[in-house]
Amino acid sequence: MLVTGWGRNAKDTIEAFKNNKLKQSNISLVVYEEEPCGAKDLAESYQIETIKILKSDFKNIVAYQAFVIQEIKKRDIDYIFMLNYKYIIKDEMLKAFPNRILNIHPSLFPSFLGTKTAIQDALDYGVKVTGITTHIIDEKIDEGTILRQHPIKVKANDTFDSLYPKFAKAGQKIILKTIKTIENKHFKN
Repeated sequence: MLVTGWGRNAKDTIEAFKNNKLKQSNISLVVYEEEPCGAKDLAESYQIETIKILKSDFKNIVAYQAFVIQEIKKRDIDYIFMLNYKYIIKDEMLKAFPNRILNIHPSLFPSFLGTKTAIQDALDYGVKVTGITTHIIDEKIDEGTILRQHPIKVKANDTFDSLYPKFAKAGQKIILKTIKTIENKHFKN
């Protein structure tokens, strides 16, 4: 898992793994940047390895991601899930893990891409339905192969504060369904 913030989605996913909601996968590493980081704390309480890697310790994003690639490859990790990860993945990392880097985005693709304010953008635009998409990333920002989508209805009186909890609740479900989709692709039992 790659996390640069508090890691609410990552925490929920770690908890789901530890509660045996996913039987064929394992979380072996949480790469984080900021502290406090709830995902890091929970991972450590379950003896999941964590590593703090600060982008500011590197001359640029490419050097930072080269180090992240090296750390992930040391551990023979199959898939990487970006959960509240704020950096754009560069070509070197895409090539190192082809079709194996997953992301979650708070919109229904192809709407409200390439923005950090997709929920507010949907409200401002006046949509009646928005939602969440998980996808395999590619070289384009917030595009790639769609894995799962979950619609969220927008009520006339919704604000960001009333809509965001719907995203939080749906986010955990779609993450688990996405992981199960990946498991079904690789495991027959």
